[in-house]
Amino acid sequence: MKISTKGRYGLTIMIELGKRYGEGPTSLKTIAQIHDLSEHYLEQLIAPLRNAGLVRSIRGAYGGYILADEPANITAGDVIRVLEGPISPVEGIEDEEPVKRSLWMRIRDAVKDVLDSTTLEDLANYQDDGETEGYMFYI
Repeated sequence: MKISTKGRYGLTIMIELGKRYGEGPTSLKTIAQIHDLSEHYLEQLIAPLRNAGLVRSIRGAYGGYILADEPANITAGDVIRVLEGPISPVEGIEDEEPVKRSLWMRIRDAVKDVLDSTTLEDLANYQDDGETEGYMFYI
């Protein structure tokens, strides 16, 4: 499964709203400026998030968007499913031979577990400790 810009930018919106939870509404213009993203594109992404009940819009001069629930109660999986659809590494898993079907299902379940156990609160409070090692490949 490849996460598109819809999922990535949608998660960016939600993390930013999670960081500002309890401070009042945040405009998409503010989020777009902070992350150097297109405000117009963010407007397209916020509609399905609002329709799914993950965010609420506040009208007026100081309006914007707020999370509909606490950041600890919204997962990355909630956001990705709204914007990307079902989480699956390949289409047609049920048509695969059993050994491959088992592999695809284990991959799917591992990705789901990570997305569903990672909350917006986790992502909003994330601090890079510098200990994450990247992989080095030699050919």
